[in-house]
Amino acid sequence: MDVREVASGLWIWSAYHDAWKEDVSSVYCESGDGVVLVDPLVPEEDAERFWPALDRDAARAGPEVHVLLTVFWHVRSAAQVVERYGARTWAPAAARAPVARRGVPLTNPFRPGDALPGGIAAFRTARPSEVVYWIPSHGALVPGDVLLGDGAGGVRMCPPSWLPPSASLDDLADSLRPLLELPVERVLVSHGEAVLREGRKALAAALAAP
Repeated sequence: MDVREVASGLWIWSAYHDAWKEDVSSVYCESGDGVVLVDPLVPEEDAERFWPALDRDAARAGPEVHVLLTVFWHVRSAAQVVERYGARTWAPAAARAPVARRGVPLTNPFRPGDALPGGIAAFRTARPSEVVYWIPSHGALVPGDVLLGDGAGGVRMCPPSWLPPSASLDDLADSLRPLLELPVERVLVSHGEAVLREGRKALAAALAAP
């Protein structure tokens, strides 16, 4: 498990994903509404160390724990977090049924534009059941699968095969273009390396790519 403090009260950690056969990342954020976890995956190999640390953080930064899902197949360890802390779960309303099928009670389905914990905002994408989260207090975007680390310090859009049949990469770029209006400093991707500086520049390059 790799744990990194990105800013005061903002952490990312990576854990091995059995289905992907590689490490994926999750986000921890402290807010005025308690602890927010985005797409949390508990590292099985370090669970005995991970849980006590999260217990301490949740007790200190509480009173509530919130789980935000970018997309329904990122439920990951959400059910365990809910069981341990009575966490509230948030995901796009379009993901209500598939999240439930994966054993996670979706307590707070929302639509982009609705109020979320900690002043976080959700932006639509060309994938109807997926959103990108914006954490304004840290200038951070948190995408699920629509943006990936490019292996060269930036980000790229997901492969066309990951999009619905009716959507193209141009459609994805169009859906993400409103994010360029934000003062993005960081892009905390789930797959690949996070962008910790000049995030808007990296995003603009990704959306301009052919």
